[in-house]
Amino acid sequence: MTEPKIFAHAGQGAWTLTPDGNRRRVLLSTDELMMVEFGFDKGGVGALHSHPHVQASYVAEGRFEVTIDGRTEIVETGGSFIVPSGLVHGVKALEAGRLVDSFTPHRADFLA
Repeated sequence: MTEPKIFAHAGQGAWTLTPDGNRRRVLLSTDELMMVEFGFDKGGVGALHSHPHVQASYVAEGRFEVTIDGRTEIVETGGSFIVPSGLVHGVKALEAGRLVDSFTPHRADFLA
């Protein structure tokens, strides 16, 4: 692996469109941990899915309807949630917003 990036500054990095019509940018990544910012327009959906990575998410801006393993809650700016490995989860943006997600181990599919 290339040398890990250990600092990120606001606004750095290019946005990539996601298959579900949102956008993401990888902020930092090592083999063990990755931090990714996701941007959503109002009504944007992060479709239900699962992956082997443990995910911790922080709502940097907005309000999201978050579903994890069949349980749904509204999480607003400053709130957070964790998705254990393998659980089905997804979000709906109730207003325009941003999530900052950490994944362990890193999401190799986001680096391709």
